[in-house]
Amino acid sequence: MARMACSQLLPSMAIPLKSSFLNGSSHQWLRLSESTNPVVLIKRRFSVAKISMSLRAGIVGLPNVGKSTLFNAVVENGKAQAANFPFCTIEPNVGIVAVPDTRLHVLSDISKSKRAVPASIEFVDIAGLVKGASQGEGLGNKFLSHIREVDSILQVVRCFEDNDIVHVNGKVEPKADIDVINLELIFSDLDQIEKRMDKLKKGRAKDSQAKVKEEAEKSALEKIQQALLDGKPARSVSLSEFEKDAITQLCLLTMKPVIFVANVAESEVAEPENNPHVKEVIKKAAELNSGVVTISAQVESELSELPIEERIEYLKSLGVNESGLGNLIRETYGLLGLRTYFTSGEKETKAWTILTGMTAPQAAGVIHSDFEKGFIRAETVAYDDFVSAGSFAAAREKGLLRLEGKDYVVQEGDIMLFRFNV
Repeated sequence: MARMACSQLLPSMAIPLKSSFLNGSSHQWLRLSESTNPVVLIKRRFSVAKISMSLRAGIVGLPNVGKSTLFNAVVENGKAQAANFPFCTIEPNVGIVAVPDTRLHVLSDISKSKRAVPASIEFVDIAGLVKGASQGEGLGNKFLSHIREVDSILQVVRCFEDNDIVHVNGKVEPKADIDVINLELIFSDLDQIEKRMDKLKKGRAKDSQAKVKEEAEKSALEKIQQALLDGKPARSVSLSEFEKDAITQLCLLTMKPVIFVANVAESEVAEPENNPHVKEVIKKAAELNSGVVTISAQVESELSELPIEERIEYLKSLGVNESGLGNLIRETYGLLGLRTYFTSGEKETKAWTILTGMTAPQAAGVIHSDFEKGFIRAETVAYDDFVSAGSFAAAREKGLLRLEGKDYVVQEGDIMLFRFNV
């Protein structure tokens, strides 16, 4: 059977006319129009070749906490206008960020690939929230609707003192800043839940199955409503899988996972744990079951303007070995419960993003839906085994290559070849 590079398939979204392996040479193609491409769940302005799943992380925070400065440094196409006044970012700016992964280049070198394509995350810069946003203060309702569309929230918290940059509340107080945003998200969810419960009371389920789902939704909403009234986020509520499924369509804001990004001054990058504001953020994050990443948006902004060879020297002068962006992106990736698998060949080595627990056919479907439908089996090698063997052929000879079927749950770092029939 012929083999082809799966990522070569993506830019034109062509489908092989007969049974094939993903990862190799030429073949006869049936070209599809862009509208039929299931991977274009991402907005059309993004290149399909650059991303394998549409995953969005929203960057939020009060005005002037360094949110847009961070966004500009993080994303490849960050063009948010960083200015010292509230609401300078009204429409969300969106950018694609590569997920740092040293394994990608190791595999690319082994396979002598012409190029290496990392996994990606979509970052959205959402304009600054203020107290009263849920009631329409500032540009509140519009901002909240943008947050509703993302998969996770990165809440930037100001942990630096600077008299030249005005704090919207007059002083740097991380706990108060976190509370302002959390309360606005809670108020928004409470309003949505109240409207939904009123609608459920007025309506009647058409059949027994619908009635069971309706009861599950009511049960979940009641539990969440009480938690919200107690000042706790929806994600802190213990729900059955059925209850979770019943309320998924509501896209509750406080159900989304959160990472607090403690934005420190350049002088504190090496030892952020000594910053009392950072300590405050860590304590608050623990209460809210959220993650914490310390970063200096200003440092990252300056790094982005330096040639690569000068960045290492600059970081060393600050007393650190690497940029904080890699850690931020990895934390975000992990927060969403994601895994990476690879395809690797002479044409290309590529990292693919999947949800933890996905089976081999589902993982193939991330590349193209037809690969999932026509899945036969997957040739699979663990990352460490592939590196030690030095190639697929060597891994096969040493008995390290496995033939996995439809029930196989893809593991972190698997290198895979999909055999399918369309």
